[in-house]
Amino acid sequence: MRASGERARRDVLKGAAAGAGLAAAGIVTTRPAYAADADSPQGRPHRPESVTARMGGTSVTLSVSTHGTLHWSARRDGRTVIGTSALGVRLGDGTVLGSDVRVTGRRHRTHRSTWTPVYGRNATVTDHYQEHRWDLKDRATGIRFGVQVRAYRTGVALRYLLLDTEAASTATITDELTTFVFPDGTTVYSARDENAYEPVAPGSIPVTGTATTDNGPLTDLPLTATLPDGLIACVCESSRVDYPRLMLGSVDGEPNTLSAFLMEHTARGTGPVETASTVTTPFATPWRAVVIGAGHAELVDNAELVLNLAPPNALPDPSWIKPGKVFRCELTTAAGLAGVDFAVARGLEYIEYDAGWYGPEFTTPDATKPIAAIDLPSVISYATSQGIGVFLYVNRLALTDADSLFGLYKSWGVQGIKLGFINDGTQSMTNQIIDWAKTAAKYQLLIDMHDDVRPFGYERTLPNWISLEGVRGNEQFPTATHNVTLPFARNIGGPMDYTICYGQSRDKTTNAHQMAMAAVYYQPLNFLFWYDKPSKYANPANWPGLPWFNAVPTTWDESRTLAGSIGEYVAVARRSGSVWYLGAMTDESSRTLTLPLSFLGRGTYTATVYADGTPGASPYQTPVVVGTRSVTRADSLDVAMAPAGGQAVVLRPI
Repeated sequence: MRASGERARRDVLKGAAAGAGLAAAGIVTTRPAYAADADSPQGRPHRPESVTARMGGTSVTLSVSTHGTLHWSARRDGRTVIGTSALGVRLGDGTVLGSDVRVTGRRHRTHRSTWTPVYGRNATVTDHYQEHRWDLKDRATGIRFGVQVRAYRTGVALRYLLLDTEAASTATITDELTTFVFPDGTTVYSARDENAYEPVAPGSIPVTGTATTDNGPLTDLPLTATLPDGLIACVCESSRVDYPRLMLGSVDGEPNTLSAFLMEHTARGTGPVETASTVTTPFATPWRAVVIGAGHAELVDNAELVLNLAPPNALPDPSWIKPGKVFRCELTTAAGLAGVDFAVARGLEYIEYDAGWYGPEFTTPDATKPIAAIDLPSVISYATSQGIGVFLYVNRLALTDADSLFGLYKSWGVQGIKLGFINDGTQSMTNQIIDWAKTAAKYQLLIDMHDDVRPFGYERTLPNWISLEGVRGNEQFPTATHNVTLPFARNIGGPMDYTICYGQSRDKTTNAHQMAMAAVYYQPLNFLFWYDKPSKYANPANWPGLPWFNAVPTTWDESRTLAGSIGEYVAVARRSGSVWYLGAMTDESSRTLTLPLSFLGRGTYTATVYADGTPGASPYQTPVVVGTRSVTRADSLDVAMAPAGGQAVVLRPI
């Protein structure tokens, strides 16, 4: 980004933040605002005005000051989550919508419904919120726009509406001026691309980027903040369409403030630079959501707020969409056939041929012909006969005609595609990603997008878009601390493709830690045994964790987070049918959690416990020990974990 443009943006944000002084008050608005302040040509002051949406102890306030500037704030149980923060959008001609406005209309409503996801953390989702909307006019230009705010029990959300409706009317947006002012003492968990999380003060986001990417003190979403009074919040976006991806950045001189940053480059610097986005009005920007938890465990259970803000399922018949577990095969016919047999034996739903199946991915733009070592029709035919689906990997360089390519794959009997090096960020890449997902749906193909792609709730709208990466997973073999940060950060925003490794010598964790991920992480498409081949597990007696992976599902009827602290530990229980699967993970400290089993139904359950044995010389050498016991909902489990360890438990009714 040009330095002068960045300075101008920061100056506007500082000015808006400095002018914020209005206290939030009331659920009913005051009398209408006047047109201008005392310095305006009209010579009349603005009348300050505010409105608050409330739901279940959570509130979000929208306000206009005596200077005509727009602000927002959020609270949970009377405690500040987001202090008075700026609102605004900069247009291509320099107009800042939100710097001097009058309120021209007010609407409010309360909504409650339930909906059934095609797959998810829970079989049904409740969508219950109170919403307020202001219609506004920019005093200087007369441009009409609006702001919507919603309060849910699980968090708050806001977005902008550009309202001019003349035929073929467009607007050009160069910046979004939303800020997030956190309380003193807040720590945020900053990460960009697939880097590890860094806990820092909001004003101390590390400077990252290169000459070909957005550069500055910037962090990707989801962005989690721990507040000094015990609250925890995660900033996400939802329903991003025809708009750049949102990052957040530190603001000079405002140590508690993060400001919106609309990406101008793609995430890794491929493709054209886009310094502005032109949209057709009326237009709604993406939702800026703040998922809120009274405690860390509650935050994980509130993640469905992101889905509630996304458009409903757009596919008329999603019955063909099947979540499941995937095994990556080596690039030969024999490996594919063996992979099918392994999938059948291990309760997996899919096999995948990854990069290289049609040749070197960065020099082969034709993904229609497999290499000579793979008789793909034979593998697909055998897989289909055994009830196993086939995924194929495609690098973005081979996506010049996605409609033709995806149609071809459908004719072959392929059931899913994994797209590689899909680095979103700009408006055009947002639209391209959605178009790829729509095209895949046209041919009844599941789609998994890899590399620097970030979630925005569209797995609800296009449920064939079943997973995405945008995470530091087991391709980098991260630390246990990183792994127990993910449930409270990246996974809040949506599904993530982490690639679980069981019994892998490069793991920095125990095998039980890796096993627990299958319940802790929400991954409707779950790649297992990454980097391994079927022969490794030829003697199941050497691998006591295999029955867990055989049985554990990837989509759920009910989910409960039982305990957690970001970067330290987490325990999640998820139900499929009558069976519960419990996963617990710890950081590099050994730890014992006492977990009440009050979530169980009536009667007695058999608990099959996969636990850490005596720690080995390195974490991955710590053996898995298996035991069983009978439990009821009146009992508790003492879950002991080795350093970088974990525990996986199947709770099956007797």
